[in-house]
Amino acid sequence: MRAVIHHNPACGTSRNVLAILHASDVELTVIEYLETGWTRPQLLGLFAAAGLTPRDALRTSKSPAKKLGLLDETVSDEVLLNHMLEHPILVNRPLVCTAKGVKLCRPSETVFALLQTRPKGPLYKEDGAMLLDAEGNLV
Repeated sequence: MRAVIHHNPACGTSRNVLAILHASDVELTVIEYLETGWTRPQLLGLFAAAGLTPRDALRTSKSPAKKLGLLDETVSDEVLLNHMLEHPILVNRPLVCTAKGVKLCRPSETVFALLQTRPKGPLYKEDGAMLLDAEGNLV
């Protein structure tokens, strides 16, 4: 199975999802979107596949969203999308793509729905919280 993660290495949730993917039997492509940026077709495709709108995918904390006036519900999806292209940090993370679909994997255990099999446990988040027990069961 192949997986693509749109990853922000500064984000704990993104690092947790990346660790799950590394522990899984997947051929992994990591895209550090803060470095590569986004294209309009790429974002529109990811959002459509994940069933998200730009508003759903807007990162509201630790981003310039408030400063740019994007938290106002009257701001259109087109305006949000344009700002996301200019400021990649505005897209929430991590977005993961597999043959089973595309998801914004927050919380990190959301990624399990995109995998054919769970990795062997135990598996822990960075904060020490257990994700999977020794038998690979979700905790």
